[in-house]
Amino acid sequence: QVQLVESGGGSVQPGGSLRLSCAASGRTFSSYAMGWYRQAPGKERELVATVTSGGFSNYGDPVKGRFTISRDNGKNTVYLQMTSLKPEDTAVYYCHVRSAILGNAYWGQGTQVTVST
Repeated sequence: QVQLVESGGGSVQPGGSLRLSCAASGRTFSSYAMGWYRQAPGKERELVATVTSGGFSNYGDPVKGRFTISRDNGKNTVYLQMTSLKPEDTAVYYCHVRSAILGNAYWGQGTQVTVST
């Protein structure tokens, strides 16, 4: 059974930093793309960042230059380092893994990130 467990969310002041982690289990994910999406209240879920199995990363425009995605295939884990956080970064952040070859994808339960004074 595939499980994605996110951690590292919380509350932080504007300008602060947080690091999210997503540990995947149930199979080997080295061939999967891994990433993060977020959903703020009243808004649609949007791309934050993804990283392919080959290490190529892609970022949503609102977070470019502030967030960094990375992965550790040995630990089946993807990370999101968030810096210079803004109130508009407040959202539930979801881990996502996808295999274009196998045609399947999985979501985590989400972790809340709140940026406020």
